[in-house]
Amino acid sequence: MPELPEVETVRRSLEPVLLGARVMSVELQRKDIAWKADGEVEPPDLLHGDVVEKMIRRGKQLAVVGESGRVLVVQLGMSGQFFAATREAVFAQKHVHCVWTVRSEKQDVCIAFRDPRRFGGLSCLKDVDALEREQWGELGPDALTIQVKVLVDAARGSSRAIKAMLLDQSVLAGVGNIYADESLFRAGVRPTRRAGKCSHDDLVKLAAEVRRVLAKAVRARGSTLRDYRDGLGNEGTNQRLLKVYGRVGENCLSCGTALSSGIVAQRTTVWCRVCQR
Repeated sequence: MPELPEVETVRRSLEPVLLGARVMSVELQRKDIAWKADGEVEPPDLLHGDVVEKMIRRGKQLAVVGESGRVLVVQLGMSGQFFAATREAVFAQKHVHCVWTVRSEKQDVCIAFRDPRRFGGLSCLKDVDALEREQWGELGPDALTIQVKVLVDAARGSSRAIKAMLLDQSVLAGVGNIYADESLFRAGVRPTRRAGKCSHDDLVKLAAEVRRVLAKAVRARGSTLRDYRDGLGNEGTNQRLLKVYGRVGENCLSCGTALSSGIVAQRTTVWCRVCQR
């Protein structure tokens, strides 16, 4: 958490606030959460004085691009939040690491990056070419548009579990524990099955279910299981649609069999031993 649907929801909710807004000030509370390739991070690296031109996403990473060409990549990690609020509301919270004051339509708004567990962070790049080359160069294609050939190529001869392959961001970008379990359940594929043992038909169905599960989660504005909120502080509703994730000890909603659980790719994993083969 958060995964692709949550990050995409943050992007969509903040675009109306940020696009065309000028960054009036930057307050970096923790220097160790911001990084750039050459030297110490300075306010212009964090878009101080810039005007936000666009917001783009790949997998779980969100990039804010300024008119200067500079790029700020926001990675939410396990517990990160990137949101708009009043200054009073922002500083009433703990673990706020960076605050931007932006001016949009003659109104000042605070944008905050908050990350209690500090698995996320901010990366500063000089331009979009550097973003594609240095930051996103090792990421696979975005999982929202994944095509079966990507899965077929990655699975060929592989002895690792199919769930481990789905979680590999160099294969496809954006799938984490929640949506891997959900996609595998809907595709009828057991998460422990060796990727190389999956048939072409299995992978066709899995690719389709990954796209379908993620698209549905985006429409539901993500899954709020603990502290995820969108860029305006609203909860998602996709948690109501989850079939297996977080349902250890409960019965399968399709066949009534008690769901199985175990550790796959170092993640707690839930599946149905009857519906998934």
